[in-house]
Amino acid sequence: MKELKPIRNEAEYRSALAEISKFIDNEPTPGSKKGDRFEMLLLLVESYEAKLYPISSPDPIEAIKFRMEQAGLKPKDLQPMIGGLNRVYEILNGKRALTLKMIWNLHTMLGIPAESLIRQPDESCVV
Repeated sequence: MKELKPIRNEAEYRSALAEISKFIDNEPTPGSKKGDRFEMLLLLVESYEAKLYPISSPDPIEAIKFRMEQAGLKPKDLQPMIGGLNRVYEILNGKRALTLKMIWNLHTMLGIPAESLIRQPDESCVV
C-alpha cells in the first residue's frame, strides 16, 4: 500500500478516488488497518474538495425562501419575525435590508443560521 499523504493535484485526487471505490462495495471494519486507511482517504479527499470547490453561505434572501419552502410557510407567516406584510415583501424582493432584530428573530424562530442572514445579499439592496 502507498503511504498516505496530502492530495495536491488532480492525479493524486483521482488515485485516491480509485482506491476509495474499491472499499465502497466492501466497506472495511472501522478500527481495522483497512478501515483506518479508508477513513483517512475519505478525509484527504474531503479536504482536497473543500479547497478546490468551496461552498459559500447562501444569499440571505435565498436562505429565508429555502426555509419557507421547507416549512411550508407563506409570507404572512414571517410577520412575527420581520414586521408588516409590506415589509416582508420588501425583504423577500431585496428592496429592504434585514435589521439585526429581524436576523435574530429569523435565526431563533426559524433556525436559519445567523451567518447566512448576516451575509451581504448578491444583489444591491436599497436601505
